[in-house]
Amino acid sequence: MKKSCLIPLIILCVLAIGGAAYAIFTLYLDEVEGPATYNTQTASTATIIDKTVATGSVQPRKEVAIKPQISGIVKEIYVEAGEQIEVNDLIAKVKVIPNMVSLNNAENRVEQAKISLDNAKMDYERNAELMEKGVIAPADFQGFEIAQRQAQEELDAAKDALAIVKEGVSQRSGSSSLTLIKATIPGMVLDVPVKEGNSVIEANNFNDGTTIASIADMKDLLFIGKVDESEVEKLEIGMELILTIGAIEDRTFPATLEYIAPKGVEDNGAIKFEIKAAVNLNEGEFIRAGYSANADVVLRKRENVLAIDEALVQFDEEKKPFVEVEVSENIYEKRSVELGLSDGMKVEVLSGLSAEDKIKMWSSPIYDK
Repeated sequence: MKKSCLIPLIILCVLAIGGAAYAIFTLYLDEVEGPATYNTQTASTATIIDKTVATGSVQPRKEVAIKPQISGIVKEIYVEAGEQIEVNDLIAKVKVIPNMVSLNNAENRVEQAKISLDNAKMDYERNAELMEKGVIAPADFQGFEIAQRQAQEELDAAKDALAIVKEGVSQRSGSSSLTLIKATIPGMVLDVPVKEGNSVIEANNFNDGTTIASIADMKDLLFIGKVDESEVEKLEIGMELILTIGAIEDRTFPATLEYIAPKGVEDNGAIKFEIKAAVNLNEGEFIRAGYSANADVVLRKRENVLAIDEALVQFDEEKKPFVEVEVSENIYEKRSVELGLSDGMKVEVLSGLSAEDKIKMWSSPIYDK
């Protein structure tokens, strides 16, 4: 026989011998190994929370953007971000750069008011002499006196208007000035987006105006987030939330649900609803505005109840839950159980088990040698 024909025959013989050896070894192990035993676990007392997670951020409930009432250039800034201020505290001062058209109109108004006043004075003086001579009655003279007073009032108003256009200050209002930017609410200065020398625009019907500073009450914070449409019907006003803030490690903050949006919005292909919750801070606690946060919305909660691991529960053909309980050493019986609330890891046991029952753990077989 040729050598080339012997090689495949030798390989086949080796494989046959190896297979026979493996089979014999397997049978030997089966005879040596004892019966399988299992670790057991007992039920324990636990607090089970069914919750959903909402993502969002922490924002102040009241945040106000302070804007100037007159256009100009920022001359001085008196506050910095992080300062605590009160109502009417001075924030900045604006130097007025008058609009040439408005300035020209105001100056023309002053000149016209002067002419009207001069004319009224001449009529008043002329008719005063006639009244003294008895030519006209006092009742007829009264109209000239009123006209003079009205002309004087118009001149004063025109001068005030010119002062406001040029300097932002009214002569009649005394200390009141549009160039002085003051706080409208008490709180903390969050941001001062302008610098000295920046041009600013007044707030009017056609423009929001330039923000000089942002002020907020940092003791009154809201968590603003979104929840999926599948969970929104489980929410109720007044529910407890537990906030976890990424920037603050190993701490949680309680919150109370205050608002659930009546209309959802599409977010990455899913419909989500906005929620708002009041953050409950203790005395001395401080959270910065804008921190991203996750809120565990507590849907249902069971405290100090008998519970077991979800992994211990099995289901029969009718989808009814049961566990296997050790009745004697390495002997187990099927025990039907009634289950309650689950958090995905542990499940509440309503009936069928006691704290002393030992439950088979299927994931840990042990073989005696």
